[in-house]
Amino acid sequence: MIYFLVGIAGIVGALLRYAIGIYFSQWWHHDFPLATFLTNMAGSLALGWLTTFLPRFKFLHPYMLTALGTGLIGAFTTFSTFSVETVKLITDSKWGMAVGYVLLSLWGGLLFSWLGYRLGTAVDGRNKGR
Repeated sequence: MIYFLVGIAGIVGALLRYAIGIYFSQWWHHDFPLATFLTNMAGSLALGWLTTFLPRFKFLHPYMLTALGTGLIGAFTTFSTFSVETVKLITDSKWGMAVGYVLLSLWGGLLFSWLGYRLGTAVDGRNKGR
């Protein structure tokens, strides 16, 4: 059953990423891969939040948490596309943009994961003082 749930959630995540790519390609005509960057930042935030907030709901089966984290968010974000886009920037001699993309993705991903984690634990922090 877990494989089915992860697969279905993965389909949804991949379709969401594809839709974002199509949307951005209609109006973003610059070299910086904004669609992938924003998708990965949103995914980092969502996974940070998901892994800290949702487990407190005991009615959610652990399979659903795995499906959402591994399936949905895992298929939504993309390290492989990030890597290929970075190599493309380098082969096009856009070194500054490539380095900026890598650094923004690394530090942005960590920042957004941390923010998601903080958002996910914020409710616990408020309830502990009561």
